Amino acid sequence: MTDVGNSGCGGCRMARRDFLRVGSLGLLGIGLDQYLRAANGLAPGGGPIQGKAQACILVWLEGGPSQMDTWDPKSTSPFKPIATKADGVQISDLFPKIAGQMDKLSIIRSMRSEEVNHPQGTYYAMTGHRPNPAMNFPSIGSIVAREMGPRNQLPPYVLAPQPRGSDFSNYRDSFMSAFIGSQYDPMIVPDPSQENFSIPDLSLPKSISPELIEHRRSFMRVVDRMFRENEERAAYGKFDAVSEQALAMLSSPTVKTAFDLTQEDEKTRDAYGRDRFGQSVLLARRLVEAGCRFVTASGYNDGAWDTHADNDKRLREVLSPTLDRTLSTLLEDLARCGLLDSTIVLVMGEFGRTPHINPKGGRDHWSQCWSLMVGGGGIAGGRVVGASDETAGAVTERMTSIGDLFATIYKAFGIDWEKTYMHPIGRPVKIANSIDDKTGIPIHELV
Repeated sequence: MTDVGNSGCGGCRMARRDFLRVGSLGLLGIGLDQYLRAANGLAPGGGPIQGKAQACILVWLEGGPSQMDTWDPKSTSPFKPIATKADGVQISDLFPKIAGQMDKLSIIRSMRSEEVNHPQGTYYAMTGHRPNPAMNFPSIGSIVAREMGPRNQLPPYVLAPQPRGSDFSNYRDSFMSAFIGSQYDPMIVPDPSQENFSIPDLSLPKSISPELIEHRRSFMRVVDRMFRENEERAAYGKFDAVSEQALAMLSSPTVKTAFDLTQEDEKTRDAYGRDRFGQSVLLARRLVEAGCRFVTASGYNDGAWDTHADNDKRLREVLSPTLDRTLSTLLEDLARCGLLDSTIVLVMGEFGRTPHINPKGGRDHWSQCWSLMVGGGGIAGGRVVGASDETAGAVTERMTSIGDLFATIYKAFGIDWEKTYMHPIGRPVKIANSIDDKTGIPIHELV
């Protein structure tokens, strides 16, 4: 991994305002301790990591992009197919810059999911499970965080930026850790495109010096001693280790540098784009370089890709130019930094769009056949998996599920995709759950 302090690509570190109050810290790091505890020993059993992937960036296109107008161009679309850098692979002419980077990504054109409304579809896309009133399920980001553990004092799972839609409560559980522990929830950060963007929660109050913290910790040790003398267990040792890491994060210059987008030159920031989406993706690149395991980079307005009206105009004038600019820059940047070999890039929404145009000139929700892109981190680029019919409305070859996608990503990480977690109600939960409660199968063409 590139050294953060010396790299031209920089490093980035994030915190979540809504889930951790790192700056206040209770003066003793309690909130952060709760997050870090499992990541320091209660999380996966350790041992050497066999997979090539060390991190994943999910470029989240909320609302559901139209497959026939993006990665699976058809004659029924007003947009024409163009050749790409990958031999024989075509995408829509809306994305000329991404076309030049398609040797790095592969397209899956035969995705099928089981939910067709946004809250449920998002939940299904992020967990592989349909919503269930009796159970909740962890997101792929939380599972990767648990299985891989933290690196370099950085949180393993981050969501950027803070969603600003009034109905985010409908989607929140989709990105959460459910029963495996809130310490694996994403850290959510503010809009990184804002002027003077910073994460104040990672700074000690001016009135609290590291020396004073150490003094209070010494006092706390005295108070705890009477309890620990008779019950000196491994859990206490883990608690102490977590406390040390919490303080290390607050005092680490690497962490502070990782958050500082001004470490990037102006040309790079411009190339990603100075909007919410562009700066969130740039921040994601800094995060994985610094040590985060899974970053969801969002930034579009809520439901931006939900083109029920004026589909063609919105794609041409607003949605596609932004994605073409930012995704192509990310892929080029990761390759230049030497990070693409260890970083998976996943580009998707919750489902696709209808083959037909509705009376408002839009496309509605469609889950029977849709497309996404994935590559990097040991996942092959420049390939096409599956096929659809002449309207991109039905799978004609190699139906692929969310569980298959998850299994592919887990295999790239070196995670056992057949693993199950035990839910508190006593039911085993598959981490790569496919349709009909089967276990997903890695896509052999890609890994």
